[in-house]
Amino acid sequence: MCGLPAAVALKNTFPDSHVTWVVDPRFAGIVECCAAVDQVERVKPGMNPSSWPKIDGEFEVAIDLQGLFKSGIVVARASAARRLGYHWQREGSWLFSSRVIPDKTSLHVVDQYVDVARAAGAEMDAAVFGLQPKEGDLVNIKTQLKDCHSAFIVVNPGAGWVTKRWPAAHFSALIDRLATDGLTCVLIGGKADVDRDSSRAVLAECKSKPIDLTGQTTVSELVALISLCKAHVGGDTGSTHIAAALNRPAIGLYSITKPERSCPYGQIDRCHYDKTSLANIDPDSVYRTVKESIS
Repeated sequence: MCGLPAAVALKNTFPDSHVTWVVDPRFAGIVECCAAVDQVERVKPGMNPSSWPKIDGEFEVAIDLQGLFKSGIVVARASAARRLGYHWQREGSWLFSSRVIPDKTSLHVVDQYVDVARAAGAEMDAAVFGLQPKEGDLVNIKTQLKDCHSAFIVVNPGAGWVTKRWPAAHFSALIDRLATDGLTCVLIGGKADVDRDSSRAVLAECKSKPIDLTGQTTVSELVALISLCKAHVGGDTGSTHIAAALNRPAIGLYSITKPERSCPYGQIDRCHYDKTSLANIDPDSVYRTVKESIS
């Protein structure tokens, strides 16, 4: 998600170029919503060499924005004149590409990714994501929300690590208070048990029940859903970055990760941070940020 501006920078600088993006199948739906990407290749390299893909074509440059073995091996096997990599290279990925040191002013990960594109000759003054929901996905989401007759706030109570999840009681307190203002909340998350459990815990605490779409949207439908919302509330997780890419107000909740590097891009003023614990972030303060963001 955060790497999409690198593709936009390349396409805007070299409009006749053909941008191929190699992606884990789980996240292909996001890349397919980026207007700067011409071709999406779904791959899932493992340790077995038989799983290592060879992308067809001759490329001017192959770029590794992930810095892992599975992304490095894709770059290594590409027929490319140059190979460039994001500076945080792990799992031996430095063997396959030249490390690009970010500009000292590039504090956010998005800007650091754009710096890799700049090393390939691209120009970009301010990050643009080029994210656009698909018409079919918009139709599907509007059908799923046919009983929602008010503006809605998207809420993601899940995150990959438990230390990145705001307490369920805090989410429910926020949802109930927004309901008194006539604002419906829509819960989102993946199909994994941890996401479903996070949403169930919030639902159990709520007096005003939100709409629960946890596990019921594809990745590209999630882009469509967020594009229609008034605001998004969540922790350090992918949907927060989708909201920022779509220029929706994104209220981020942070503790173990610093907002300066990983907040919803361009929206650090809407973030809440407590280095000790997410539990210390008060629902009332988050409510005020939501209200100020949508007023």
